[in-house]
Amino acid sequence: MTRKRQPYKSYTDEFKQEALRLMETSDRPASEIAMQLGIRRNLLYKWKDQLHNRAGKPAVARGRPTKDNQSELSLLKQENERLKEEVDILKKAAAYFARELK
Repeated sequence: MTRKRQPYKSYTDEFKQEALRLMETSDRPASEIAMQLGIRRNLLYKWKDQLHNRAGKPAVARGRPTKDNQSELSLLKQENERLKEEVDILKKAAAYFARELK
């Protein structure tokens, strides 16, 4: 029997900041702080790296685009394909009429 994957837990920014504050101000090891908070030790270091890398940069939206953006994107792709077909037809027509003039 296959086990279903546990859904990922998401933590608030306040929780992450508090965990990092505990890690930086406390003299306890990160593994002990992580155990107390019920998270993995490497997650603390990952949050720390993300905080320093993200400093001064706006948050980037992750995941799938929203329905509005997705529909606009699909419409633009369809229009792009149609325009490519029209250009191909015009190129073939120009080549055909250029041969007729010779």
